[in-house]
Amino acid sequence: MSSLLKTSGLYLLVSLLFYGSLTGSVRAEEKESSELFSNNPVVALADGQPILLDDLKNARIHEMMVRLYTMQRTLLKQKVVNSLSETHPELKSNGVKKVKQEDIERFYRTEPGIKDMGELTQIEGQIRVYLEKIRRRDYLKDLEKRYQMAVEKGWVVDYFDPPNDFLLQARLGTAMLLFNEKSGTPRKVFVMEYSDFLCPFCRKVQGTLQILRKKYAANVQFGYRHFPIHPEARILSEAVECARDQGRFWQFQRVVYKNPRGMQRSKSELIKGGRLAGIRNISAFEKCIDSGKYRDRVQKDFEEGVRLGIQGTPTFIIGSYNPVTATVDGEMFSGAVSSEKFVGLIEKYLKRSQE
Repeated sequence: MSSLLKTSGLYLLVSLLFYGSLTGSVRAEEKESSELFSNNPVVALADGQPILLDDLKNARIHEMMVRLYTMQRTLLKQKVVNSLSETHPELKSNGVKKVKQEDIERFYRTEPGIKDMGELTQIEGQIRVYLEKIRRRDYLKDLEKRYQMAVEKGWVVDYFDPPNDFLLQARLGTAMLLFNEKSGTPRKVFVMEYSDFLCPFCRKVQGTLQILRKKYAANVQFGYRHFPIHPEARILSEAVECARDQGRFWQFQRVVYKNPRGMQRSKSELIKGGRLAGIRNISAFEKCIDSGKYRDRVQKDFEEGVRLGIQGTPTFIIGSYNPVTATVDGEMFSGAVSSEKFVGLIEKYLKRSQE
């Protein structure tokens, strides 16, 4: 993920706060032989008024707390499975299988197209990293299966809840919307994207978004705003807004993502891309780009993203949509994540919209 800044002191603060939410929340009283936990404890009193852990959150802190929770949850599963494996041998795991040199050589010999990338001596490091990642993923899947077995059998009781949702309100502003608001039934869920055309992860996630836009065409609105962390990407953002003048925003956006560096470096490539996107009045399109007509719009998108706490691209805000106030109340996450995460959040808010 492209990032504006590195946070070390902030991460330490979040870690302390999050550990406090685990250790400081245990209550002395007992209820049915189990201790009571809270993931939103009182951390201070101001004139007798409680200040809760959730009061200390912003979008960035919440994202870091979720990451920390995910890491600790993996450790919890490992500890449970390891501690129970003696009395319940069916839980025993061999851990992550080490990658040997013969595994690398076998992969190089048998994987289609791998030899086109170079000699084994040139790419064996990349192959090792790839195989280790695959084996780690398979291990985590197996660990989850064993842990769920322990839960279902009643061998472990899980009190470890994730941090409470942190909802922020994002204004649509001049975001480009995918679907016409005047046609069809009102959409109550919104997926807002903040992207940079020169960000490789933004480019990577476009395929997932195309699938989601088709899957949820009937009940989810999608929007796009600019967050050009790379200054040289601003010309591409402005050009896409110029294409919007002629009703070709999404068509040109897709073309730009296919060759962003080429279009950023060459105006002729940019104009060629405009023709490929179906822009009819090329002269007006070129004049729009040269005049900097949408420089302020792109800058306002960027400033709004900073106000929301966006640190890198791509960043998405998924939540409940209010077309009257033109706002989205939801959760923010970053990176070219899997379609499963998108679907999980979209379904969560679709369900809420029906309650």
